[in-house]
Amino acid sequence: VQLQASGGGLVQAGGSLRLSCAASGRTFSSYAMGWFRQAPGKEREFVAAISWSGGSTYYADSVKGRFTISRDNAKNTVYLQMNSLKPEDTAVYYCAADIGSEYGQILPYEYDYWGQGTLVTVSS
Repeated sequence: VQLQASGGGLVQAGGSLRLSCAASGRTFSSYAMGWFRQAPGKEREFVAAISWSGGSTYYADSVKGRFTISRDNAKNTVYLQMNSLKPEDTAVYYCAADIGSEYGQILPYEYDYWGQGTLVTVSS
């Protein structure tokens, strides 16, 4: 599985961004997907996950109500809509594929494939 994340950039606090992650190499609708982020000097942390069908989603408490994960299995793409962005959301955002699970996991080691990351910077 190859994952290509895009959509990062510089945005002011309170603004919005939409990240995309295009997948290839395996039937996209057969595995769960997740988004993680890593800020400078910090460990990679869970942001959101979505089941293979898109019917179940999970969020970190820090983004609940502001971020929305979705997927389009016809386009082999998962999205992360980020609204009401805060400076503490600044990080490199990674998409990941969990081949062995129908539902997304919250631990990075559960995921099998990772995208290259896209930088999100939120200015105050």
